[in-house]
Amino acid sequence: MNWNHWSLDRVIVLFVAFAYLFIGVQVTLSHYRQNFHHKSMWGPVLSSPVFFLTGAIASIWNIRFLALLFILFMWIGMLEGFAGFYYHFRGVGIRVGGWTFRNFLIGPPVLLPLLFSSLSILALIAVYWR
Repeated sequence: MNWNHWSLDRVIVLFVAFAYLFIGVQVTLSHYRQNFHHKSMWGPVLSSPVFFLTGAIASIWNIRFLALLFILFMWIGMLEGFAGFYYHFRGVGIRVGGWTFRNFLIGPPVLLPLLFSSLSILALIAVYWR
């Protein structure tokens, strides 16, 4: 593989793909620990491997259809992360004591869904940047 001829956007897409693989493992473990008590917990668990595969294949083989599919998935990932932020923030608030510092420490990780969105935003910036 000759990396000298790869554009920066292609490298970033590959990086984002692998980041979704790693964050997908963390999300799966966290949501499994909570027994998937809300159906929306399945969203990032199922989409992360799809994001990884689409991004990795699109960056390695540079197929236009997969690149467009990856862009669509990144828009979905961004929205999915924002929805997760809402659910996690709400989850902290419904704990005994409400939005106290202690509940932010032991409740659902409020910033992790924003990391999920940030990865999508990074990929979209790389693709659309001219």
